[in-house]
Amino acid sequence: MNFGFATATRIIFGAGTLREIAPLAKEFGTRALVVTGQNTVRAAPLLRLLNGGGVSSTPFAISGEPTVGSVVRGVEQGKTARCDLVIGFGGGSAMDAGKAIAALLTNEGDLFDYLEVIGRGKPLANPSAPLIAIPTTAGTGAEVTRNAVLFSPDHGVKASLRNLLLLPQVALVDPELTYELPPTLTASTGLDALTQLIEPYVSCKANPLTDAICVEGMRRAARSLRRAFDDGARSAREDMALASLFGGLALANAGLGAVHGFAAPIGGMFAAPHGAICAALLPHVIQANLIALHERAPRAEAVRRYDEAARVLTGSERAGAAEGVAWVEHLCAHLRVLPLRRYGITPSHFPALIEKAAHASSMKANPIELTAGEMNDILTRAL
Repeated sequence: MNFGFATATRIIFGAGTLREIAPLAKEFGTRALVVTGQNTVRAAPLLRLLNGGGVSSTPFAISGEPTVGSVVRGVEQGKTARCDLVIGFGGGSAMDAGKAIAALLTNEGDLFDYLEVIGRGKPLANPSAPLIAIPTTAGTGAEVTRNAVLFSPDHGVKASLRNLLLLPQVALVDPELTYELPPTLTASTGLDALTQLIEPYVSCKANPLTDAICVEGMRRAARSLRRAFDDGARSAREDMALASLFGGLALANAGLGAVHGFAAPIGGMFAAPHGAICAALLPHVIQANLIALHERAPRAEAVRRYDEAARVLTGSERAGAAEGVAWVEHLCAHLRVLPLRRYGITPSHFPALIEKAAHASSMKANPIELTAGEMNDILTRAL
């Protein structure tokens, strides 16, 4: 039972906690680079709070998912404005961009010196610039993860900057920031959160601490994701914000699995939102893992864990893994999850996707190694 656990230095959770941002920021500096998504209007209250509290702000917006180019431009802007801290405000893209920019503000060299897979993968030499991560969606858990996922258009792939030094100094999770999320975004980000609770729970790297976090997170997502989608109930939004946070804590310390193993290459090759990809894949990956486990490792711990997850999700002590799969399928149907073909994916793309997914870092934690045929079946069902 040997394991480690690392997360943000401080986690602050609760409705209205955004109002604490100015004194929090002043603990680290007085000139903040505020990294946001494309819609900068949502950041207006944050900027007012900072400026009113004596912290000047330099906004930097990214369009869509962060690219290596956008990170380089953000670093240049931060240095020009002499920023001494970074605030990532938005979905996972803004927070990942913020993490990468904070790292490169204090570490010499090129971004590709540190990127995995397509770069040299060197470890960071110096601590990142102080970083405060503030999520405005309930899905990625990026406020407490140690990696930043970046897209390289030249390579057609997503790759991670990964290091413990990327962990934020503060993760500030205010559920009020998610109250106005539209149903489509609520669904895709919420299913991403659920995936990031199920995959670490059945992961071959699971540990007792992440187990407890995953079980509580699954319980909250199971009771609240439909309600958040249907009517945006505030109690449901709070549950999903916490489930998302728990998913980030879990994945950062127990890994993920085949859903995210596929999501990285699909997101690199197609203009599809990460959460939507995960939602389309989730029930099919669970089913494929169960079949493979029963055929090749029927006594594996993951078999029992899938049964336990099913009982948590369905709320029934009599449920088994099959009922869990059915529950996830019904949830995806209720949330109107689109199949992968809606993003331009066809069977002709399968060989390239399977090859890239097989080498993805997330695949290393899947509870069983999947064959190329099993991976092809997953994509076929998700299409």
